[in-house]
Amino acid sequence: MAVKALLLLLLATFLLVSTTVASNEVGVKTEIKYAAPVPVKAPIPAPPVKPPTTPVPPYKAPTPAPPTKGPTPYKPPTKAPTPPYKPPTKAPTPPFKPPAPAPPTKAPTPPYKPPTPAPAPPVKAPTPPYKPPTPPTKAPTPAPAPPTKAPTPPYKPPVPTPPVKPPTTPAPPYKPPSPPLPPVRTKKDCIPLCGQRCKLHSRTNLCLRACMTCCDRCKCVPPGTYGNREMCGKCYTDMRTHRNKHKCP
Repeated sequence: MAVKALLLLLLATFLLVSTTVASNEVGVKTEIKYAAPVPVKAPIPAPPVKPPTTPVPPYKAPTPAPPTKGPTPYKPPTKAPTPPYKPPTKAPTPPFKPPAPAPPTKAPTPPYKPPTPAPAPPVKAPTPPYKPPTPPTKAPTPAPAPPTKAPTPPYKPPVPTPPVKPPTTPAPPYKPPSPPLPPVRTKKDCIPLCGQRCKLHSRTNLCLRACMTCCDRCKCVPPGTYGNREMCGKCYTDMRTHRNKHKCP
C-alpha cells in the first residue's frame, strides 16, 4: 500500500513539474533575430553606344556664277548709197568693109593608074566519048569433084567396163551407251538436276523455273547443259510456250 501511495505521489509531482515548465515556455518571449537583407545593387548602366560619326566635309563656298550678258541692242543694217543713174553709152560702129574674095581652089589630080586587064575565062577540058558499060564476065565454075569415102577402120570389139564398186561409208565411231538418267520421283529430286542443266544459261532464274516445271511433269532432265532433249521423250521435247518455242531447256 505504501509503495502505491509513493508511486502516486511521484506521478503527481512529475505532472505538476511538467505543467509548470510548459507554462513557463509558453510565456517566454522568443526573440527572433532576422538577418538584415542584403542591399540590392543597382545594375551598372552600360555605356551609351555612340553611332559612328561620319566626318563632316569641309564647307566649300559656292562658286559665283558668271555674269550674264544682257541682250545686244538691235542695229538696223546700213545700206550703201546708190550711185547716180548713168545712161548706157553705145560704142561707135566701125565702117563696113566688104569681104575680100577668096582665091579659087583646085582639086589635086589623082595619080595615073594603068588599066587592069580583064580575067581570062576558065578553060574546060574536053569531055571523053561515051562508052557503053561492059557486062561482067563470070569465071568458069570448076566441075565438082566426086566425093571420096574415107577407109573404114578395122572392127574392134568393145572393151568391157570394170564393175562399179559402191562407195564405202566409214563406220561411225563407237559411242558407249549413255549412263542411265537419275530417277526423278519427287520435285526435290529436280533441284540438283536443273541446277546442273542451267548453270551456263544467260538467264539462270528463268531457266530454272522452266526446268522445274518440265521435270515435275515429265519426271526427267536431260544430261549436260545443252541438247539431248530427245533422251527425255516426247513429253520433254513437245512442251511449247505461247510463242511456239521450246519450253524445256
